[in-house]
Amino acid sequence: MGFRIRAAVPVFLAVLAFSASVPSGAEIKGDAVDHVNPYIGTGSGKIGYGGTMPFVTPPFGMTDWTPQTRQNKLSVVSYKYEDTTISGFIGTHQPAIWMGDYGYVTLMPEIGELKTTPEARKLAFTHSDEIARPDYYSVLMDTGDSKRIRAEMTATERCAYMRFTFPAGADSRIVVEASRPGIDGFAKVDAAAHEITGYNPDRVDSGLGPFKLPNFKGYFVVQFRKSFSAAGTYGPNEPTHADATGAFASFATHDGDVIEARVGTSFISIEQARANLKAEIPEWDFDSVQKKLRAEWNDKLSRVSVEGASDDQVKTVTTALYHALLYPRIFSEQGRYYSAFDDTIHSGESYTAYSIWDTFRAENSLLTLVAPERIPGMITALLNDYQEGGWMPKWPNPSYTNIMIGTHADSLVAEAINKHFTGFDYDLAWKAVYKDAMTPPDDDTKHTWYDREPHTPYEARAGLTYLKQLGYIPTDKTAEAASSTLEESYDDWCVAQVAKALGKTKDYEFFLKRSLNYRHLFNKETGFMQGRKSDGSWADPKDGWTEGDHWVYTWAVMHDLPGLVALMGGRDAYNARLDEHFSGGHNVHSNEPSHHYPYLYDYSGAAWKTQARVREVANAEYANLPSGIDGDDDCGQMSAWYLFTALGFYPVNPASGDYMIGSPLFRKMTLRLANGKTLAVIAENNSDKNVYIQSATLNGKALDEPVIRYDEIIAGATLKLVMGPAPSNWGANWRPAPIAASSVSGSLSGKP
Repeated sequence: MGFRIRAAVPVFLAVLAFSASVPSGAEIKGDAVDHVNPYIGTGSGKIGYGGTMPFVTPPFGMTDWTPQTRQNKLSVVSYKYEDTTISGFIGTHQPAIWMGDYGYVTLMPEIGELKTTPEARKLAFTHSDEIARPDYYSVLMDTGDSKRIRAEMTATERCAYMRFTFPAGADSRIVVEASRPGIDGFAKVDAAAHEITGYNPDRVDSGLGPFKLPNFKGYFVVQFRKSFSAAGTYGPNEPTHADATGAFASFATHDGDVIEARVGTSFISIEQARANLKAEIPEWDFDSVQKKLRAEWNDKLSRVSVEGASDDQVKTVTTALYHALLYPRIFSEQGRYYSAFDDTIHSGESYTAYSIWDTFRAENSLLTLVAPERIPGMITALLNDYQEGGWMPKWPNPSYTNIMIGTHADSLVAEAINKHFTGFDYDLAWKAVYKDAMTPPDDDTKHTWYDREPHTPYEARAGLTYLKQLGYIPTDKTAEAASSTLEESYDDWCVAQVAKALGKTKDYEFFLKRSLNYRHLFNKETGFMQGRKSDGSWADPKDGWTEGDHWVYTWAVMHDLPGLVALMGGRDAYNARLDEHFSGGHNVHSNEPSHHYPYLYDYSGAAWKTQARVREVANAEYANLPSGIDGDDDCGQMSAWYLFTALGFYPVNPASGDYMIGSPLFRKMTLRLANGKTLAVIAENNSDKNVYIQSATLNGKALDEPVIRYDEIIAGATLKLVMGPAPSNWGANWRPAPIAASSVSGSLSGKP
């Protein structure tokens, strides 16, 4: 996801073989955490730029810690691989490059005179002097005159532990930046307690959503093990604490002296930040904190194992899992949380940083397999947001942002229900998805609803007023109307699933039928989806799209691909147009709407083409390089695509629980499930040339459909595929039925 634009520029995929095959006896040794390369996605280059950062944090940690090589903002993250200086070590909550930060705090060691600005305090470093892992980061920074400072970091869910080793004969100091110039932050020194405390009220999303949130603050407590030799605050009217934007503490140090700092963060209060610190880092023991974090990551990362892969491939797989396990982030603290929807404190559990327009496609589906214990809390958090703000959010950071389209939280709810998750209120879930589907946003017809349009109510389903009248959203009334009509048809299918689970038969039938609204946009003359104006006429083919065009969105029908096959005139016509989509360079994998397209041949009797396409995309778009993700990772979605593809299947319709089979990247992958079962995917004869499935069995029984289902996976299964160098007819006879095709009738002037 980037800024929403009218059409994506088509790019051609170059097939890049980024790793060699490995002998069958090859063994990858070491802890799983040692195979994470946090630099993947942090640099620009041959493949792309993922906008990621080398975070030290637990899975789903509330605050992420990273070296700061540049001042982050909307469109800029804190760390870029090409940079050569560090100006701080930041506790950040920025989840993606096109989303801003909030409530951050930065620490920086220095010697000599006090330097408070990022430009003045930056120090040179090289990657050869860095160690970057999920559980630990260290770097040597050049202070001049052959002197260097070593910085080290490890972390817990809401806190960090830092160590700074200073050179001999230096005036050693730690600067704590509460906020930046122009932001009314607060910092205070308590020398007796060896503490610096404060808060940062900065919230980039404040200009995007409808809520002012005057009580919002990111609080922090920094505790030092060593007493201060001097300390103070700084700011626009220093040294008055009320105007302080930062503070510093100086120390008497000698060669090799280490200054240790524990940092607690909170969105509730300074006292809660201190309580978080006491609960998570009660002792001055850096190594024990690091070992605990390492164990947490090893447990999660070892859920997926690979055989028959090179070291580069193992690192690409393991890093993808690391990225996918960062989001959404926990937002509650010891049984309480600050709500960025009603600006008060509540009891319960909360999460934020759901990039749902991106992550409903595969990231959330991956979490149902590798972190199922989190799903009930994540759904509960969305329902809490609904109760406190009026709607489930589409991209909370931490409040409403009105970024992207649709109400794809409906998909997350439907997926959780279809996959039998409990631990959240089904009745409340129904109320939330029903409101999404039936209630237009405030002043719906008074706004055009452009992306990031300021001073608007919560967007929800923009243009829903028109859709309820016409069966589609008109391009001359609402921005991105064609994309919204198509994506919200899928959302209606999801709402239908929730209705079905609750025994609401009439609602189920209503929303299932309304999910066929996508058909109103299919232009039989051109064979493409196309926006319509309010008078029913066709819009310009370039109008009405979100981060794509008619090539991209013609294939957006996740929930009724057999219906799309029929609209296009059958399998041959469908496959020919899909061939043209790929050969013409229209498959823009760097953006999420294209993610399921390589798997679409499974629905049209040409599964062998899916097998070829997924290999092509995986090899072109991912590698063990700083530029190894071609496009913003967007809270793990790009990484989740790669993980599923490596396993050999992908959730084209994520809420359904069905996974479409592609072509596994390796000889064997094993998924260790939370219930003690395992899924083993064995690809006999797999190689760079043997990409085509010749035959398949599931638990020893012949499998002729290119589908494996969630219930089969969690029961424990062995999917065995025999691979070969030539296409086969495997999966060609599978003919899924379209949704209620015979019941669809009526004109475009009314509801379908």
